[in-house]
Amino acid sequence: MGGQDPDTRGDDRAALEDLAASARAALVRDIDRSGAWAADPVWREAFEAVPRHLFVPYYYVGVVGGYERRWGEHPDPAARERWVRGAYADTPLATRLRDGELLTSSSQPSLMAMMLTALEVADGDRVLEIGAGTGYNAALLAHRLGDDDLVTTVDLDPEITESARRHLAAAGYHPAVVTGDGARGVPGRAPFDRIIATCTLRVVPRAWLAQCRPGGRILMPLATGLVALTVRDAEHAEGRFLHTPAYFVPLRGAERRETEAQGLGGVPQRARGDDLFRFLLALTRGSLDPQEAYALWERENAPLRERYGITVSGERAWAWLDDPEGPYAWPLTG
Repeated sequence: MGGQDPDTRGDDRAALEDLAASARAALVRDIDRSGAWAADPVWREAFEAVPRHLFVPYYYVGVVGGYERRWGEHPDPAARERWVRGAYADTPLATRLRDGELLTSSSQPSLMAMMLTALEVADGDRVLEIGAGTGYNAALLAHRLGDDDLVTTVDLDPEITESARRHLAAAGYHPAVVTGDGARGVPGRAPFDRIIATCTLRVVPRAWLAQCRPGGRILMPLATGLVALTVRDAEHAEGRFLHTPAYFVPLRGAERRETEAQGLGGVPQRARGDDLFRFLLALTRGSLDPQEAYALWERENAPLRERYGITVSGERAWAWLDDPEGPYAWPLTG
């Protein structure tokens, strides 16, 4: 008595793997249509090969009154199918909660594809990822580069790094998974050619510049956008924002501030709800008050994200519109 017949279990598992392969192929087609990897189509093969469901053995879906947990070992076959299908939806997946607060997630795959393409990885590059998450992004990088040792991923939480290491091994990848403060980088594995962050920051950590080779590239979420910096040396880097919005969990260990504390009196409602104005507010927080930001936004006809950039020079770091030395520049305040 009790238990499922081993043959039936094997059949169920095979059917689930077939479903995962079909769902993964559909996801790849969706990302292809989005144009996310148009500049570097080699990423298509990585997304075709790396099984995302192995990196999200469970995740949480928002429902009325809270979250529903979906997991791959659910006793109900229909529930396991929902888990697999959800694992390959082009949406972010909440993977770790604490007291109702989202701690980690697996990012939207099409956004991941766009970021990896924008990182401009070349064969032989050494890559540092800040924010290990589920390990899925590190697996995509390891597959693309064809050498696990070229990839390092770091996270502050040992539970996260342990689970990422486990997921990576299950999928057949073994990059370096380090437990530590991502803002400090991983000096023992430096230098890196590329650094990519999957958590949002308020400033550019100087340690990253020091650990990046001259000519290297840093891609990081900042102020609801993604900035791509070219590193000149340990003291200097500069670059512009990409066109896309990006909302990530803040870097753990970094100081977290309330972003809605600014008074918006005098700012019209149409601006308050505008994504590009919210981006400008976040970028100039601590330097411009909302009314000054609104005046600039109106004067410059709601500038797109790619008109903004970041410069790091010695002890100074500032954001700017159109020109690093132009009239619109604001110190980055952490």
